[in-house]
Amino acid sequence: MLIDAIKSRLSSEFPGCDIEAQADGNHCHVHIVGDVFEGLRSVKRQQMVYAALNEWIADGSVHAVHMNLQTPAEARA
Repeated sequence: MLIDAIKSRLSSEFPGCDIEAQADGNHCHVHIVGDVFEGLRSVKRQQMVYAALNEWIADGSVHAVHMNLQTPAEARA
């Protein structure tokens, strides 16, 4: 199943982060909380996730990615 591969890829690209991922058809919903995003603007955070998922975006398996990307401090607020 594609969502399992996506979760695995995100876990390897963002070690130590709390990751949730769901799929609704070819739309993917991703929530990642981790220190890796500290000091980064939202566009840079999104670029990091797109880079990790590029294989599936390029072949059309994933059409859209909805993201909620936070540092631990942002998630607690």
